[in-house]
Amino acid sequence: MCGRFTLTDDNRDRVAELLGVPVDELLEEHFTPRWNIAPTDGHWIVRGALERREARWARWGLVNHWARDRKRAARQINARGEGLRQSRAFREAYEQRRCAVPADGFFEWTGERKERRPIWFHRPDNEIFFFAGLYEHAQLPGEAESSTSFTIITTGPNAVVEPVHDRMPVILEQDAVDDWLYARQEPERLDALLRPAPDSLLVATAVSRRANSVRNDDPSILEQAEAESQGALL
Repeated sequence: MCGRFTLTDDNRDRVAELLGVPVDELLEEHFTPRWNIAPTDGHWIVRGALERREARWARWGLVNHWARDRKRAARQINARGEGLRQSRAFREAYEQRRCAVPADGFFEWTGERKERRPIWFHRPDNEIFFFAGLYEHAQLPGEAESSTSFTIITTGPNAVVEPVHDRMPVILEQDAVDDWLYARQEPERLDALLRPAPDSLLVATAVSRRANSVRNDDPSILEQAEAESQGALL
């Protein structure tokens, strides 16, 4: 499961370099740091374009080109890696429209419903990484133009995520991003990439409960919880 994530870097040139795309593709009107990206929000994806990478603005929650409306978008924010070839919703995109979704962390929650504590999973150095994703273009009945949407692929948890949740997003290691984006990639190679991230890649930080509300999206969300709370939770 991946229901919220972050991309907090405010340096457009630096982000473009890390994504491997021209900086002018990260349109200024869309470029802003985010501390609480939620389903149906707009976000960047990176896709393969011949021999290079291309950044594109898209909405989180995949909408199939054959759909009648966008009601399923919020239910298609994630796609289980184990069932991509069997899924009508994701099979075609898995074969033809793979993307990488940049992030610098993601949230899962622990505790009872009224006392839910967000846990932010991120690299120890807080640098950007990529989720494995799929995307679609769709112009549905009554719409004046097409739009792009995406989903994040999930797999079983690694040892860092497992105490909190039984799923985690597929994270592409740096040397695997272009393999994932390559249009003619061998199915066996694609399947091999859909695995949990190495335990050493991520650390878990208990953060502010302000992350519980999608209305909150500012740096205070990532303020660490009290030390005693972290010890009890993790």
